[in-house]
Amino acid sequence: MNIGIIGAGNIGSALAVRLTSLGHQVFIANSRGPETLKDVAQKTGATAVTALEAARHGEIIVVTIPLKSIPDLPKDLFEGVRAEVPVIDTSNYYPLLRDGRIAELEAGDLTESEWVQQHLGRPVVKVFNNIYAEHLEKKGLPAGAPGRFGLPVAGDDATAKQKVIALVEELGFDAVDDGSLHESWRQQPGTPTYGADLPAAELTQQLANLGTERTPEQQAQFAANHAAQEREMMKQFQA
Repeated sequence: MNIGIIGAGNIGSALAVRLTSLGHQVFIANSRGPETLKDVAQKTGATAVTALEAARHGEIIVVTIPLKSIPDLPKDLFEGVRAEVPVIDTSNYYPLLRDGRIAELEAGDLTESEWVQQHLGRPVVKVFNNIYAEHLEKKGLPAGAPGRFGLPVAGDDATAKQKVIALVEELGFDAVDDGSLHESWRQQPGTPTYGADLPAAELTQQLANLGTERTPEQQAQFAANHAAQEREMMKQFQA
């Protein structure tokens, strides 16, 4: 399969390594141009291209860039890309560490991926946002193997979601349906599922425990948890 990855950071590079090892043809892009991706291409086996080329080559497209950079993507990014090509969004909102305050997300009416979807003008499927890049690259296991854990997958397009679920399973993780894109708050930072590496059954139970509509109390608690996580990350970066 041809897979386009827009974003060559930790998650994008980890995906490129795994996908090429599985025999997929991967085209990877960043905001600075393919000439800056020689090391990434050598490490991952992916082909360095522009963002437009990554989108046009992909049978699945992964957008994995900082949330604040989403509005800066080319307006014609998906021009000529077939409607049935799934677009994966891996984004997380880091207001303290990276993104600054985004009013629509602070209000809590939109999930991160709903906001991304609005800016891209394409339906997206959310996955790979709640796993560490190193674990994504190295901890995939065969189906049924002890220690294999689940990854939540959220989206509104059932056909696109099934294609993404198949990819998640191929990468060595049990895909767990996290419902609609509006319900994807359950896999965002600050929640019990974020970075937890849970077995599929436990992940499914955690998602069910959270409910389908985020309450004001949940929103406040998760925001506090997320802020604490960000502050800890900032300390690690400064160390």
